Amino acid sequence: MTSDGGIQIPSRLPLLLTHEGVLLPGSTVRFSVDSPRNMHLVSQRLLKGTSLKSTIIGVIPNTRDPEHDTDDLPTLHKIGTAGIAVQVVGSNWPKPHYTLLITGLCRFSVSSLLKERPFVLAEVEQLDKLEQYTTPATSGASAEDGELGELSQKFYQAAVQLLGMLDMSVPVVAKFRRLLDSLPKETLPDVVASMIRTSNKEKLQVLDAVSLEERFKKALPMLTRQIEGLKLLQRTRKMSPDNEKRVLSVRKGGVFPGRQFNLDEEDEDDDGDDITVLERKVNGANMPEAALRVCLKELKRLKKMPQSMPEYALTRNYLDLMVELPWSKCTKDCLDIRAARTLLDNDHYAMDKLKRRVLEYLAVRQLKTSLKGPILCFVGPPGVGKTSVGRSIARTLGREFHRIALGGVCDQSDIRGHRRTYVGSMPGRIINGLKTVGVNNPVFLLDEVDKLGKSLQGDPAAALLEVLDPEQNHSFTDHYLNVAFDLSQVLFIATANNTATIPPALLDRMEVLQVPGYTQEEKVEIAHRHLIPNQLEQHGLTPQQLHIPQDTTQDIISRYTREAGVRSLERKIGAICRAVAVKVAEGHRLTKTETSTEIQQQQEGDKAAPPEMPIVIDHVALKDILGPPLFEMEVSERLTLPGVALGLAWTPLGGEIMFVEASRTEGEGQLTLTGQLGDVMKESAHLAISWLRANAKTYQLTNMVGGRDPLEGTDIHLHFPAGAVTKDGPSAGVTIVTCLASLFSGRLVRSDVAMTGEITLRGLVLPVGGIKDKVLAAHRAGVKRVILPKRNEKDLEELPANVRADLDFVMASNLDEVLNASFDGGFPGTSSSHSHPQLSSKL
Repeated sequence: MTSDGGIQIPSRLPLLLTHEGVLLPGSTVRFSVDSPRNMHLVSQRLLKGTSLKSTIIGVIPNTRDPEHDTDDLPTLHKIGTAGIAVQVVGSNWPKPHYTLLITGLCRFSVSSLLKERPFVLAEVEQLDKLEQYTTPATSGASAEDGELGELSQKFYQAAVQLLGMLDMSVPVVAKFRRLLDSLPKETLPDVVASMIRTSNKEKLQVLDAVSLEERFKKALPMLTRQIEGLKLLQRTRKMSPDNEKRVLSVRKGGVFPGRQFNLDEEDEDDDGDDITVLERKVNGANMPEAALRVCLKELKRLKKMPQSMPEYALTRNYLDLMVELPWSKCTKDCLDIRAARTLLDNDHYAMDKLKRRVLEYLAVRQLKTSLKGPILCFVGPPGVGKTSVGRSIARTLGREFHRIALGGVCDQSDIRGHRRTYVGSMPGRIINGLKTVGVNNPVFLLDEVDKLGKSLQGDPAAALLEVLDPEQNHSFTDHYLNVAFDLSQVLFIATANNTATIPPALLDRMEVLQVPGYTQEEKVEIAHRHLIPNQLEQHGLTPQQLHIPQDTTQDIISRYTREAGVRSLERKIGAICRAVAVKVAEGHRLTKTETSTEIQQQQEGDKAAPPEMPIVIDHVALKDILGPPLFEMEVSERLTLPGVALGLAWTPLGGEIMFVEASRTEGEGQLTLTGQLGDVMKESAHLAISWLRANAKTYQLTNMVGGRDPLEGTDIHLHFPAGAVTKDGPSAGVTIVTCLASLFSGRLVRSDVAMTGEITLRGLVLPVGGIKDKVLAAHRAGVKRVILPKRNEKDLEELPANVRADLDFVMASNLDEVLNASFDGGFPGTSSSHSHPQLSSKL
């Protein structure tokens, strides 16, 4: 590396092609390396080399646009900088790359390219003397003669002037002074151009200036511009150490006494300006004092942190989230009750309880402005409009709406968020939702809250306890934020099909509003107000092309669907629209092809004429489109033998009718139960058998050979269709008694009677739940008489008036009344059994 001409760099150098910046002799720059050629250069040359020579590489600016970069070797810039790799740091985050700290030594020109792969190797020619950057300044410098001497002196004086404008107590400025004093004046253009605020294009001009005189001429205007900028800044405000740090933003590292300053004013991603903007946003976010204190602390850490640290991105993301959260932003509620009632009625038919609750909230808000948001839970079968009414409530109040689907969620971090110590941590769904809507008083719909799971990652239902508690949610703490956020103004609406799977503590925090299934008349209204117009619009049809009469709608509801909601009904209407769309499209095609000749017109007319508009769907067309009916209204066909009775069951999908069948054969008095029954239902069957055996004489019940004990020499088999559906609960007790009484007496149960109720060993009928859904199911099935427990009489008030008018309700307090109402002409023995002996106290 030495010769008569002084210190020499190797004639063959591996070349590092970089987009990031320009390395000038005498400066130290940090480069991030991730392209294949540069990665090979680091791994095969720098990391495997053992001598000082192996650490010297050439740095060539890559002028090609990085967005359009390819594997092909770009045209190399004619001038480069030989540098020594001071530090190499490897990382796999966010992708494999090396970070190199390189100190520039001298210029070189590329003579010839020796190889392109795996990294670029070139024959180079040294252009600068290496000693001038490595030896202290001497008095006999060659730059002191003639015009070059004047230029160098002028440049030196300008650099000293810049130094004088800065505060010497700042360590960065003190090192800048020592750097000026320690190097020869010939090196000043390169060193100063790398320190002051210059663009990469201007640095390239300095790099390309091989002649020392030209180099001074290129760098002097840049230095002068920097001085003028500082003068302007000092005129507007007094400089502080923080401002000077922004003027000279430091990058760590370097071989020389000074450190490199990067002041590229054209760099759009200027870190200092970026953090200043962020700081301004933090101060303007109007967050509570505790949250502001945390933000300022994190901001202070961020300023001291290099961008290459993984924690920099995490802290930056955290601060961005804190700034974006709506700490004090809210929407103004629309409190016009009359307009709200009209909007709710237009959006949804029926649902009076839900509408009344929303109007009550609006009325209280008019009287008291600061009101905590209610926490409601809509419970009802699928398809009745729980989710859509939540969206309608948000529109009525004039609030933002956000839906959070909780079905299948089994990790409490989904609600509370992850702590920031974890990789990939993020806030929970509540905080994310608030960030999305941008206000702190939205309507949050927690959908399917009854389908939350539980796993090793915790119980999300337990995490919701804090969210849905009005006494706690004013200081909800997300694990990611780690500061309290006020949720008290959020209107939470949860939806569920069944309250049985909701933990009691969570259910206790919510105001439960039951949303029952629709009656047939309500479904007809919903179909003609909402479903049919919606389906016509979705299928590109108009009311002038398709007409579905009310009779046809009733037929679809009763014979093609059997559900509490309207989803199947909407699908059936969609099937009708698709069939009509085919007819309409064929008619259009026909009319277009009829424009050719008269013969073709006659032929096409003979084949098929365009359909007359509107196409009316009658019962015949309904059968052609939807096929034969899936359900029959009458249930009397099933009750043709003794030992069959009709019960009522409740399911999450609404009420259902349920047949109970019994048969007997010769045997040893055994009872067989089939139909996927639960323990409670099996106990009801044993209760019924015991009660009937105890009262066999009263009701004239006999076994197969006429004996007084119905079970003597007889085996009983009870079956509950459908066999694949699991059933449980006490409400089938009266149905089992009626079924067995019919079997033992040989009499038929009335075909139009359905019943529900729990029984006791004394023959009492106890109340059960789900009365409205059960009665609606009986009404849909064409039942005329419904036997209910006497203590369930209060539940009849919830039934629509037309259903109460169509059905004959028998309110029974004991099994005598049940049996009397279940058989035509009463049941033998029931009249006498009503009289009970008068008991008198002996005390």
